[in-house]
Amino acid sequence: MLTLLSMFYYICLRRRSRSGTRGEALTSRRAVESGQRAILPVSVEVEQYTKEVLDFSSHYGSENSMSYTMWNLAGVPNVYPSSGDFTQTAVFRTYGTWWEQCASAPPRFRRTPKGFYSQDYIELGFEEPVYPTAVEVLETYYPGAIVQILACSHNPFSQNPPTDVRWEVLWSGEPTKVLAPQARQFSPNIKHISFPTNLLRLEVNSSLLDYYTELDAVILRGVKERPMLALYKMPVIDIIDLSDSEEDLSDFGGPFRQGPDRRTGNGYFDKLPYELIQLILSHLTLPDLCRLAQSCKMLHQQCCDPLQYTQLSLQPYWARLSDTSLGHLQSRCTRLQRLNLSWTGNRGALTLNSFSSFMKVCGLSLVRLELSCCHFLNEACLEILAQTCPGLQELNLASCDRLPPQAFTHISKLTRLRRLVLYRTKIEIEDYDVVASMLATRCRSLCSLDLWRCRNLTDRGLNELVSGCRMLEELELGWCLTLQSSTGCFQHLARSLPRLRKLFLTANRTVRDSDVEELASNCPLLQHLDILGTRLVSAASLKKLLQSCPQLLLLDVSFCSQIDTRIAQELSSLFPSVAIKRSFTH
Repeated sequence: MLTLLSMFYYICLRRRSRSGTRGEALTSRRAVESGQRAILPVSVEVEQYTKEVLDFSSHYGSENSMSYTMWNLAGVPNVYPSSGDFTQTAVFRTYGTWWEQCASAPPRFRRTPKGFYSQDYIELGFEEPVYPTAVEVLETYYPGAIVQILACSHNPFSQNPPTDVRWEVLWSGEPTKVLAPQARQFSPNIKHISFPTNLLRLEVNSSLLDYYTELDAVILRGVKERPMLALYKMPVIDIIDLSDSEEDLSDFGGPFRQGPDRRTGNGYFDKLPYELIQLILSHLTLPDLCRLAQSCKMLHQQCCDPLQYTQLSLQPYWARLSDTSLGHLQSRCTRLQRLNLSWTGNRGALTLNSFSSFMKVCGLSLVRLELSCCHFLNEACLEILAQTCPGLQELNLASCDRLPPQAFTHISKLTRLRRLVLYRTKIEIEDYDVVASMLATRCRSLCSLDLWRCRNLTDRGLNELVSGCRMLEELELGWCLTLQSSTGCFQHLARSLPRLRKLFLTANRTVRDSDVEELASNCPLLQHLDILGTRLVSAASLKKLLQSCPQLLLLDVSFCSQIDTRIAQELSSLFPSVAIKRSFTH
């Protein structure tokens, strides 16, 4: 009796016969049978630093500055081999698990593969396409965040539009926690690929790190001549091949139809309740579910049930998602409620037509939509969303920095929104005090607000905001440098927000003891506090805060001039449940 493995092998042969010519198949087969490799003359190895930073998901710095931004990865090293916190390095927006623990953090999508660790990424272009022999990343502070390095077949500096874009994983690993935060040169053993590349992508996961990881430069080593002929590999059925037509299934069953006495049923599996089979299938990843749908008609019906697709995260498959695969999923997603398309569709992989068609069929029940770093989006896409997703409650457009400002007017039609992420978008706001005033008037139940690097928010706007939005639990005011403690705005904030759990006042040098003491007196639920960079806070006020806020988990006092390493260690020993962060200077 044929096994499921044999059946999949049969499908693979059919796919191969459709996608390649007979001559290609025979040539590949002979290469495998003979085991020969065509060795070309040895080529000189080329060493290249990054020419241009092409794309990234987040960075600590601002868009109009070079400090702590991803653009620092272009060119030769600025810092290495020195260690420490340097503004000339590339720094991602977050680290650790603090952001996942916040009340505003959305729940993780079901069916996310266990091996998908990536939280952020950066794409780098190099001058010359080469066959990679080594990739070296110069990490200068808290190394260990890199979990994947990929290479792309497309030349980002070519004038021709991208066609048949392929991504290959050169190396992948799990998140690690390096014991020492000192600088290092990370150069893992990479896989050889069959095409030259001058486009690399680094993916990172900083969840195990005690502080922000900092990267200084990336070196691509390689040769211009292809070193060897890759052996023929059988194509793998994956998410890009979801075509499970009745023709395939009927041909698939042909070998089993031998006579009336041959058993054709599914054994005891048929006796299981439909709901129980659905529960079993819910533990499969999306590619496994699509593969299983091709095994028999009964499982095809089970695997295509829309109840299996109420949540769908396509972010782990960003490199393989296309118009075709999205189209094959469309008929299964009629009850879709939560969809993650983050990182997908770039370089022509998804088009307006396929996105519009999918949303028209699947958008009616949608309540959550993640679209961070989706550069295929344009104004027409947001207009389609407003028309097809009347019940949408959560929308993430983080780092969709190529959308024109006028495109965001369509969001106003989504009247049920409860969560909106507009980080690194080109919305034009001239006066943040006006925004704060509108929020105070129209959004009195607001529980979380991120105003990171809002350049002109003043004490007037902040006072109005906290007076009107007393339900706030999280408030991000990092690098809002126009706020001054001398106006009393931080003390008024503490008195107005008794439910406050997270407050970031990063880089505000005016925060003082009286502000911290007001937080200690009025915000007993406080869990996360960042006062990095202040010069006016003493150990006495911090001790009072730690005693008054028993739920405190994170206290960042990096570069606080009155809090040296000895004081930080003493506070840590007195309050071991609190992670007291103090970055050392260089």
